[in-house]
Amino acid sequence: MTVHLIKLCVGVTHVMELFHEYERLAKIARAKGKKPEDSHWTRSRPQRADEVLDRGSLYWVVRGIIRARHRILRLDDVRDKAGNKYCAIVYDPKPILVAPRPRRAFQGWRYLEVDDAPPDLANQKMALRDAREEERLPPEMARDLRALGLI
Repeated sequence: MTVHLIKLCVGVTHVMELFHEYERLAKIARAKGKKPEDSHWTRSRPQRADEVLDRGSLYWVVRGIIRARHRILRLDDVRDKAGNKYCAIVYDPKPILVAPRPRRAFQGWRYLEVDDAPPDLANQKMALRDAREEERLPPEMARDLRALGLI
């Protein structure tokens, strides 16, 4: 049975930053003749790894709202330069926009059950266009318009 992971996207102020990063990684990967991938390192390997690897995704909370997800490819055991052990959550860096849903702040990552995950937006091209337009708005205005259900 599938389970997802959810994480705060610290330092990211708008969901479009995920797309800009994807474009950068894809360009580098193409130049090397490889498929693009990215990872997030965490101290704790998910105990429910089999469920995460069964079509799980990494959902991102951007400024208090779940906005996007990445399909998880694998979980790698890695070490930093000091020899400390980590788990690399390796994912396809192409973001998939999801129906925006508020989420309170939390530390680390959490499991997100399939029934609790927001659905993908049906028309990704239109959603991406809307996100580009929203990126141009002042953050306070975008927050207020979102609260009113206008974006």
